[in-house]
Amino acid sequence: MPISTDKNASAAIKQTRRIYSFRAMVCAIALACVTLVHADATKQAKPLTMSDVLAASKASDWRALDADNTLYLELAGGRVVIELSAAYAPKHAENIKALVREKYFDGLAILRVQDNYVVQWGDPESDDKTKQRVIKNAQRTLAPEFTRKISADLPFTRLPDVDGYAPQVGFSNGFPVGRDPKTGDTWLAHCYGMVGVGRDNAVDSGSGAELYVVIGNAPRHLDRNIAVVGRVVQGIELLSSLPRGTGALGFYEKPEQRIAIKSVRLAADVPAAERSQLEVIRTDTPTFAALVESRRNRHDEWYKVPAGNVELCNVPIVVRPIAASAK
Repeated sequence: MPISTDKNASAAIKQTRRIYSFRAMVCAIALACVTLVHADATKQAKPLTMSDVLAASKASDWRALDADNTLYLELAGGRVVIELSAAYAPKHAENIKALVREKYFDGLAILRVQDNYVVQWGDPESDDKTKQRVIKNAQRTLAPEFTRKISADLPFTRLPDVDGYAPQVGFSNGFPVGRDPKTGDTWLAHCYGMVGVGRDNAVDSGSGAELYVVIGNAPRHLDRNIAVVGRVVQGIELLSSLPRGTGALGFYEKPEQRIAIKSVRLAADVPAAERSQLEVIRTDTPTFAALVESRRNRHDEWYKVPAGNVELCNVPIVVRPIAASAK
């Protein structure tokens, strides 16, 4: 009996060891699987950078510039490409195109470069009626277009972040805009590179014969006080790098300091082979939403503390050359 009992006990021990060994193996496999799944999920959940978003974009996420609303400002240093916003300032956009087509700007000059503010160009003799350049077909003054009414046909991609200058901010057809649902108004915002119409104190004293481009920290206090008509999509460095004026508000004090304008042309009037072939990221797509999120929470390797917020003027509206295969 004792011998038999010992044999049974030995068998039981061996069986128990096998069970525990099997269970240990199962647990090890399960743990490995959980680790792999977690690693895979972590890999999949890794936040995208803007470069990731753009690399994954589709052709439908981009739009070509409209030749009928694109200007080429030609300087000695090169071409500045400006996209007009006919939706927000239709009368000013049409008047600017009329000025361009009568070659009003050719031979005029950049008159003012104020550090961290604007570059401005126009007729240096505009205040002297005996010397000012003649306007042939366009209007010399226009009714103000500082805002327009919100409408269902006007696209709007809203940012989720709070803005100090508007109850709502976002993008419409690639332009940064503010909106006030209570008043029903919307307007283009003064972000870097935006183009506005110079005016005197009277609200109807601007026409587009004098234009400026923001080259500094966004002067959003100008919003709703002046007509904004578009933005620079290429060549901003040709303006932002110009010598600063030494006079009040950055005006050049001597005629020889001014920067000559060779010409301004509408892209539609330029031979196709001479046009700047560019496309702009659409602001009404999931790809753009992902781009915005990548800027709200920067997870590039350099960043240690994501801001969790992005200002309207810090969201880049990406422009790129149209690939030869897509032309």
